Amino acid sequence: MNITRAMIMAAGLGTRMRPLTLDRPKPLVEVRGKALIDHAIDRLVQAGATMIVVNVHYQAEKLKAHLGKRRDVEIRLSEENDVLLGTGGGIVKALPNFEGQPFFVHNSDSIWVEGIGHVLERMQVLWNPDDMDALLMLASMVTALGFEGTGDFNLDAEGRVSRVAEQRMSPFAYPGVQIVHPRIFDDAPKGAFSMNLLWDRAIEKGRLYGMRLDGVWMHVGTADAVKEAEDFLADLAPA
Repeated sequence: MNITRAMIMAAGLGTRMRPLTLDRPKPLVEVRGKALIDHAIDRLVQAGATMIVVNVHYQAEKLKAHLGKRRDVEIRLSEENDVLLGTGGGIVKALPNFEGQPFFVHNSDSIWVEGIGHVLERMQVLWNPDDMDALLMLASMVTALGFEGTGDFNLDAEGRVSRVAEQRMSPFAYPGVQIVHPRIFDDAPKGAFSMNLLWDRAIEKGRLYGMRLDGVWMHVGTADAVKEAEDFLADLAPA
């Protein structure tokens, strides 16, 4: 199934990225000479996206000016001027743009190096709206860079996702990329909330699935992580 619509989550305050975000929003921080949000847009366009919604809040005017320069894809803004709505509420506000169709969600601080094939295209092949409410990209904790947590999920042989028991390490981290069907937001809370609530509901129904990234994920959430990502990418570049 071709997924032609997407949303990039770009409204955060970027506090962990300071001092780089004192004069710009986090999505405009550059890695190897390219703004983080352009890394995300380029990936989505390559995968066939023709319309991308971007939510904005912190230093929104700078981000809007930057996005206005893109001519290769339709970009719509979802402004969270008064209050940040979180990973769930932010998507709910933007839902009318997707007209009931499944769409990609992509965090603006997530970049990766592909292994075999292109993961966003592989996700579209695997996507089955009859069985799935969401399909998460999952990255191996062994190779992830810049990620400071203990992991997020388990993945079974059928591709279903489950939570990890407390005090246990997970083999997979969630890099902030998923395909979602709008139905997952049925009966969602009003206002700000986290996608974790809706993922847990989907897990209970056996409708949350995952696909492993065959590559290396870089979580670019701090100034140190920017340098780590740039050093890693520099080592891959031809001399």
